[in-house]
Amino acid sequence: MENLKEIVKSFYTDCLTVNDHTDVASVMEKLLADDFQSVNAKETKGKAALTGQIQFFWKLIPDLKWEPQEILQDGNNVVVRSTFSGSPKGEFMGLSLDGSKSFSTMSIDIHTVENGQIKSVYHVEEWPTAIAQLKG
Repeated sequence: MENLKEIVKSFYTDCLTVNDHTDVASVMEKLLADDFQSVNAKETKGKAALTGQIQFFWKLIPDLKWEPQEILQDGNNVVVRSTFSGSPKGEFMGLSLDGSKSFSTMSIDIHTVENGQIKSVYHVEEWPTAIAQLKG
């Protein structure tokens, strides 16, 4: 069985985590399948929408860090339990922030990898916890 964990891990290190060595749009272009879908309880986003959202987050949360704590593989599915943190600067989820407050919370994602690319991700993120910390 092919080890797909490194493909998925690069999504966290090169796309979700702000860094100075990545052109996030070009990395996501290669990493995500053309018919990619990002699915949560509220909505489904395609490749272009998710790329735009992540580019926006890079500007809004310049210290955004997404750290996988556990990565498990079953066939072509890769499950990632992560912590993510940052200090937003600007309008963020109904709050006006100046970067002086930070959050740290968690997410769980299930990625499906086909032909060396991420085809889909189902994800749950603890944004209510982040908002409570930023209000606190």
